[in-house]
Formats: sequence, structure tokens, C-alpha cells
Amino acid sequence: MSSFDAPTTAIDDIAGNYVIDPSHTRLGFVARHAMVTKVRGNFTEFEGTATIDTANPAASKVQLSINAASVDTGSKDRDGHLASADFFDTETYPTWTFTSTSVARDGDDWAITGDLTIKDVTKPVTIEFEHTGSARDPFGNVRVGFEGETTINRKDWGLTWNAALETGGVLVSEKIKLEFDVSAIQSA
Repeated sequence: MSSFDAPTTAIDDIAGNYVIDPSHTRLGFVARHAMVTKVRGNFTEFEGTATIDTANPAASKVQLSINAASVDTGSKDRDGHLASADFFDTETYPTWTFTSTSVARDGDDWAITGDLTIKDVTKPVTIEFEHTGSARDPFGNVRVGFEGETTINRKDWGLTWNAALETGGVLVSEKIKLEFDVSAIQSA
């Protein structure tokens, strides 16, 4: 049972070209800290486009570019550490990218597989998305929404910094959940 209002449907066929709306989209992540709690963060600067082909989902595509230094976890010290050479090394590798390589659809569920590049490492990931509705906003824009997530091992992208705990375990989990709450505006 959802705690939000029911989604709307402004258009029956969401096929078309879209631009991701950064002010209404969250590209986030969740990590375990000290093996006892979750730390959440997101990126505040990114841009992306999508082509949605409902009749032939394989022809759909997504392109995303993220400013890695825009990381925001609610702690300036932690954000600075993440931007440093220990983790993201944003001075050397300022941009992360995702480019889809295949798209599949099952009703309102979409599986987008693509190449995720962090630092100088490119690996494939599959993100499961649910189409969460469409709307015509007060400015006349057609919007579509998608929510998705996937779990990656940060070490696969060379993000290996950690510290051992006296009680066993590590300070920062290797597995990181990536979360996507996307609002995209249809292009002309």
C-alpha cells in the first residue's frame, strides 16, 4: 500500500524523447557505515536524456552524465572525503557517465542495461525501473516518472578505500545501493 497519492496518466503512450529534470530527480546511493547504519547521499549536478520506444523497447536509450564533485551526504567532511583521491578523485575524474546498451520492458517494468563509467573504469550494470506515471504540469510540459535501483560492488570501479573495525567488519560497505527517482520532460 503506497503512502503517496495515486499516480496519474496524462498520456497512454509515453514514446518519445525526454530530458531528465534535475530539479525533480534524485540520483542517490546508500552505503552501510560502521556496519550499523545506512548513510544516504545523492548527486546534485547531472544531465541526461532518454528516448522511449514503447512499441520496440530495445530501440530505447538513456544517456546520463554526473558531476562527481556534486556529491551531497549532508556532511561537508564526508563529501570532501568522497571527492578526494581516496574515493572519487574528482580532480582527475570529474564526470561519471551511464550509456544504455539494451532496454527491455515487461508492462510498467523496464530493465535498462548499460555501461557505467566511474573514474576510468567502465562496467555493465542493469537497473530495474518501474514507470510511475505521466502528467501534464502547470507549464504544459508532459512528464514521465520512473523509479529504480540496483546494487553494485564499489570495488569493481576501483573505489577500494576502507578501514577495518576493531569489532570486525569495515567502516564503509563494499555493496552500494544506487537509487533513481526520475522525472523527465518530453522534448518537442
